Amino acid sequence: MQPPPAPSPAAPSPAAPSRFAGAVPFSGPRFHVEPAALYREMRHEHGAVAPIVLDGDVPAWLVLGYRELLHVTSDPVLFSRDSELWNQWDRIPDDWPLLPMIGRKQPSILYTVGDRHRRRAAMMSNAMEAVDPFELRRCAERYADELIDGFCGRGEADLIAEFATLLPVRVLARIYGFSEEQGPKLVTAIDDLVNSTENAIAGQVFVFTSMTALIAAKSHRPGPDVVSRMLADRHDFTDEEIVQDVMVMTVAGHQPTADWMGNSLRLMLTDDRFSASFSGGRHSVGEAMNEVLWEDTPSQNIAGRWASREAQLGGRHIHTGDLLVLGFAAANADPRVHIEGGGPTRGNNSFFSFGHGEHRCPFSAQEIAEVIARTGIEVLLDRLPDIDLTVAPGSLVRRSSPWLRGMTELPVSFTPAPALAALGDNR
Repeated sequence: MQPPPAPSPAAPSPAAPSRFAGAVPFSGPRFHVEPAALYREMRHEHGAVAPIVLDGDVPAWLVLGYRELLHVTSDPVLFSRDSELWNQWDRIPDDWPLLPMIGRKQPSILYTVGDRHRRRAAMMSNAMEAVDPFELRRCAERYADELIDGFCGRGEADLIAEFATLLPVRVLARIYGFSEEQGPKLVTAIDDLVNSTENAIAGQVFVFTSMTALIAAKSHRPGPDVVSRMLADRHDFTDEEIVQDVMVMTVAGHQPTADWMGNSLRLMLTDDRFSASFSGGRHSVGEAMNEVLWEDTPSQNIAGRWASREAQLGGRHIHTGDLLVLGFAAANADPRVHIEGGGPTRGNNSFFSFGHGEHRCPFSAQEIAEVIARTGIEVLLDRLPDIDLTVAPGSLVRRSSPWLRGMTELPVSFTPAPALAALGDNR
């Protein structure tokens, strides 16, 4: 089977200056099928900072180099999170499918800068730090068991659609303060939003409406949950700002965690180094999850940063208002800092999978994501230790998104097992 052809460089559009000549379209099958090879080719052709074109021939830069990405994320003044700086807004239509990922005038922490961002980040982090880790694990175990109960008697399942895609949002919905019925309804909307499909705007509206209703409910009747703690520590932040922040927490907490689970399970099912885990052992679950964050990170590319003035980066002349897309996966694989196939990654957490700098994923949120993902995988191994992939590894398909990398399905078979409810287990 021949690999997909390399993307053809895009000719500069009338609004794209010649400095973007040879830009690579930020879409296409190679971003989904073999992004590592594509990033190597882009690095060889363009260096550490490559020109790309987004939907509608909108030019931008993709930061591929580890050191360059470290520089960008360490200088929030020169490379700002303020999207109002973008010099392409006059070309962006209201129905642009990437608007949910590259927003304008959104009162979200993603686009807040300076002292206000630091106070806002502290409010969110403090609310998440107060989550009881033992209760979080019990909640993740309970929902994982319930999901497994739904398919364990069949002897076969799709671990993406029936497990990994459903578990994180159910746990997050519970600790944020949603009712148990509301959590699963958010999955489709979040998928549409992050995958930049034709339903991206509708997905964003659904998530926004759900968050608005939750904030209104918790304002009148607070509880022992993350959103209630945010409202109690809100300072001068408005309801709209808190709605936007809970949206960020939910979207950024759910889909990457689901992909982290799915990518880790794929690795463990297809790599002999981890096969012992499916015989009841847990020792290599953490190793597989860490390796995924280096080699197959869910957070491939993040938009973005905007240059507040002219600058030089990776040999490129960056103009005021240029958009820089952060290439987390490419930077993780930069040969200057990481040797492909160079041995285990255990203990090395210097990857970019959770970001870096002021706008990195809060440590408390990283811990929550890891507990959910690891607990889900461990419960699955305990319940169904003889899982086997039912298709050739090479036939597995990735979701069509240049932003987040995850599986579309992971079909497996196993010895049918009784549901815990039938055994009277109330874990």
